[in-house]
Order: sequence, then C-alpha cells, then structure tokens
Amino acid sequence: RASRVEKIKRDIDQMHVILPFEKEFYQKYNYEVNFVGHPLIDAIADRKQVDEVTFRKEYNLGEKPIIALLPGSRKQEISKMLSVMLSLINDYADYQFVIAGAPSQPREFYQSIIGTRKVAFVDNKTYDLLSISYAALVTSGTATLETALFKVPQVVCYKGSNISYQIAKRIITLDYISLVNLIMDREVVKE
Repeated sequence: RASRVEKIKRDIDQMHVILPFEKEFYQKYNYEVNFVGHPLIDAIADRKQVDEVTFRKEYNLGEKPIIALLPGSRKQEISKMLSVMLSLINDYADYQFVIAGAPSQPREFYQSIIGTRKVAFVDNKTYDLLSISYAALVTSGTATLETALFKVPQVVCYKGSNISYQIAKRIITLDYISLVNLIMDREVVKE
C-alpha cells in the first residue's frame, strides 16, 4: 500500500524485491530497490522431471487429461474454494480432476469436503501434478505463479463475502488479483 512507503523508506536501508512491478512502484516514491527475481523460477527449473506413467500409476490416475485443483493451503480457503471447484466435475466428464493436497492439511479434512464426488487426491506433490496437468483451477496466491511457470492454462479463483468485496474495492487499487496478471500488467490468465 502506498501509505506504507514513507515508513519503509524510514526504516529500511536496502530492499530487494522479487516481482518486477515492485521496482517501478517504489521508484514513483523516490525509493530505489533492487529487483532480484522470484525464487520460484529457480526452484521449478532445478527440479527433477517426473515420469508421467509412473506418477499416474502411483496415484491411480487414469488416461484422461488432468485438471488440477489447487484450493490453497489454509483450512478456511480450502473450505471455501474446494467445494466451488468440485462443482465443475460433472460438466467435464472427459477430464479427471485431481486435488493437490497441501502438506499442512490431513487428507481427512479434504475428504469431509469431497464427500462422494469422483476426484483423485495427490498429497504434497503439487509440482509433479502440475507438470502433467492439462489445465488447473487455482486459488489466488503464489500457486498461480507456480502454475504459470509450468505453462499450465489456469483459471484463478477467489471468493469473499460481499462485505469483504465492498471493503477491498475501496482500498485496493490493483486491476488484477493474480500474480501472473500483476507481473504481466495485463490479463494473461482468467480471474
């Protein structure tokens, strides 16, 4: 937020930023920062490639193209977003939906939301899942950037109450919510 820049300038001697638009933002306030790039680029580039046949067999995934579901990592956002994502399953019978489970949440928590829906679950293997996915539904956050770095088409999902939306509309001056769109400064992925 622009209102914090003066405090940052006062308290921070040198700042290194990971998103390209941050450098331009701070320049408008006469504060030089160093753009160093995002660590995800190296993390994804350096990872060992997964064998798709072995991965599908290990997680009992069929031959259908995969639509990855990345509902977030916190209980509140998973509870809110996963049910919305799962509501699409019946509309896309030619695809299989696979949930990328967060390491911080037990499978039983997901199962309470999944119920009897036909969906696969992969725990703590998000990068491997994305590397073989046809498309993805992704809760807004860092996962949108990770998904884009795997070149997986995605729809960015977010959901809030009407009160939260009205408050955010008055405070937030950004055109986009997805990191991918923010970095590119245009709509690259659908929000």
